[in-house]
Amino acid sequence: MGRKSSSNALSLTYGRLQHHSFFRILLFLLGLPVHIITFLLFYLKKQKDPSSSLNSDLKSSLVARGIKEELYEEFKEQYERKHAFFNEKINEEKMTVEINKLVEDRVEKLVSNEMNEIHELNGTKPLTYTTYFLGLLENTAFLIVSFIPGLLMYILLGLYSNAFSKFIFERLIMSIFVITGVSVLVFTILYLSPFDPAANLLGESATKEQMAAFNQMHGLDLPYLNQLWNTIKGIATFDLGASFTGNEDVATSIANKFPVTLMIAIFSLLMAVVIAIPVGIISATRQNSFLDYAFMFIALIGLSIPNFWQGLIFILNFSIKLQWLPATYSPQNWSSIIMPVIVLGTGLTASVARMTRSSVLEIINEDYIITAKAKGLNQRQVLWKHAIGNAMIPIVTVIGLLFGGMLGGAAVTEKVFNISGIGSYIVDKQFIPDIPAIMGGVIYIAITISLVNVLIDILYAFFDPRIKSKMKQL
Repeated sequence: MGRKSSSNALSLTYGRLQHHSFFRILLFLLGLPVHIITFLLFYLKKQKDPSSSLNSDLKSSLVARGIKEELYEEFKEQYERKHAFFNEKINEEKMTVEINKLVEDRVEKLVSNEMNEIHELNGTKPLTYTTYFLGLLENTAFLIVSFIPGLLMYILLGLYSNAFSKFIFERLIMSIFVITGVSVLVFTILYLSPFDPAANLLGESATKEQMAAFNQMHGLDLPYLNQLWNTIKGIATFDLGASFTGNEDVATSIANKFPVTLMIAIFSLLMAVVIAIPVGIISATRQNSFLDYAFMFIALIGLSIPNFWQGLIFILNFSIKLQWLPATYSPQNWSSIIMPVIVLGTGLTASVARMTRSSVLEIINEDYIITAKAKGLNQRQVLWKHAIGNAMIPIVTVIGLLFGGMLGGAAVTEKVFNISGIGSYIVDKQFIPDIPAIMGGVIYIAITISLVNVLIDILYAFFDPRIKSKMKQL
């Protein structure tokens, strides 16, 4: 029963996607080995199909009744009237070709209409390749035999047979286009940059021959499109090449530095969620109270403090004076991550707290909340069952946007606490400019932000039933 339902789902999905020319071509290409065999089988079956001979008989009947001559005269008259109206000279040969084509098209249409009427009266369907293949997809034995050669096609059908998997798959495809766009934009900016990597690294005393050799070794003497293609190809194959400085492998360097930045950003995000959302809810439910003013005043201070200044103040007090925490980050000492997390997460916490307060305030003044209170629900029930879920939608959006900003803006915090992360790595490389290193760092950040945005899109469906309903209609 389970196999039957899954095969039916694949058949329904295939039929639905056939209405879109892009997916029709894509499914044919992905399942080309299967389609070659099934098309040959379809051709043999088509020859034996009674409707094929019936189609020929209907066409012969129409020809015998002189329908072609009637249509030819009709189209010829229209053709002559059109040319007479525009005072155009008629080319007899061209006219004959065009009219014959119109006649054949009309005859085929008439035959097709009569065939459809016959099928409708008999309760059958015309045999086409699409209907034939849909029938095969409902056969479990066919799916088993064709699974390996048609694997890519079946993966696509499986993804599009479920609303949520389709939603996630399309968001991932969009992310690939975004990452590609970011790669092209960043590379173009670096290419147009007035900085000369060879001159900056080799120094003023370098000869023209040395600079030319450097450019040739790193492919900087190639045209723009060649360099761009090599860069995109390297990103797609995870081969980012060697850095201009020290000839270090870029992928290895970033793989060592990126986890530190990502870990600090995630802990900062967790701190913001744990502190800011409860604070925002309390402020909204106790509007204009002492707690509300106090929390929002602290949040305003958190937004106003620059990261570098806050980091220096923390080092001065907690490291030098009180000696509670180490001043610089060390992977072997877990306490060294506390101050960077707090410094990086302060602005995020303040922003999320203010956004939570505004969102909850807006929701609790809606008509349906007032109605829920009028029905006798207490404030806690109204808040948790009706208000919080709807209020979380803009909050989740802000968290996703700010998380991306944290990854990109972590360089200041990393510099203050001497953290060898991806932010400080990009800053150190940008004035050369070390194109492979910068491209690698930016792409890692772009990939992470894209995945976070996909996760946020998925969370929308859990918080907003309207989005969930729309996804199921796709």
